[in-house]
Amino acid sequence: MNLKGPQRPATGSAAARRRLLLVWTTLLVVLLGTVSLGIARTGTPRTDFFASLASQLQEPGAAAPAAKPPRAVADLDAEIRRILAENGDYRIGVVLADTRGGEPKSFGDVTEYVAASTAKIITAAAYYHLVETGEKSLAVPLGSFDAAFQVKAMVNSSSDDSWLLLMQNIGYPKLIEYAASIGISYDPEQNELTPAEMTSLLQQLSAGKLLNSEHTEELLGYMQETNNDRLIPAAVGPGITVQHKYGEVAGYVHDAAILSSGGRSYALAIYTWGEQDGESEARLDVIHELTGAVTGALFGDGPQPG
Repeated sequence: MNLKGPQRPATGSAAARRRLLLVWTTLLVVLLGTVSLGIARTGTPRTDFFASLASQLQEPGAAAPAAKPPRAVADLDAEIRRILAENGDYRIGVVLADTRGGEPKSFGDVTEYVAASTAKIITAAAYYHLVETGEKSLAVPLGSFDAAFQVKAMVNSSSDDSWLLLMQNIGYPKLIEYAASIGISYDPEQNELTPAEMTSLLQQLSAGKLLNSEHTEELLGYMQETNNDRLIPAAVGPGITVQHKYGEVAGYVHDAAILSSGGRSYALAIYTWGEQDGESEARLDVIHELTGAVTGALFGDGPQPG
């Protein structure tokens, strides 16, 4: 007989459930703590899911990281070599130099070439130099006109008659001496130059190392308005000033120029020799492609090479 009245099993069962709930709650807290600690130590996993989530949570209008600029100048070397390799029918020498100084870059065959009319710049600089030293005058009669006219005609219109008159007036020994004084080995009777010598001449002229400012400006002005713009000038984009001297004789076709834009200036000489095809479309294409690679890389006016 049960004197205490009926048993209460329900009360014991409720206590057991509470104890079980407490155990599960404790286990859950421990598990969550372990997971949080692992994330804190290793960082957010870089899965596609998290990457996608991060992109969705990015603030509107946030700028993407800036791309690295193309290494145009470094790629220019490879681009010039590619052009030369694809035009093996021609002997080609290319030299490029910053007019502010530094070592020039040379490509292809940079030994001596018959300089043709590009050497007229040496004669012009030599005559101006003698004017500045008081030995010559631009106002004296020379041929049917004065010396000033002959200098302009020699450079601006590439007159061979004017060239001969000026060289004879200077005298070959003095012309050789002047060229040597500016680091160029030049014999007017042989008329041979390397592309590097031509580039050096333009580099010194542009930097004002050869002549006073008045004569430098005058000579560069004649070089800017020549009667043949089919070579380097034809491949130069707007905004770039070109002061150049071309030359052509017996299979040799050259152009040498000072290219300037935005405070930057470079001297470029492209000398070529081929089987007497002169200014053929193929020859012009080579010169234009080389010029485009150079100006595109240095001034950004065309496709970037590389």
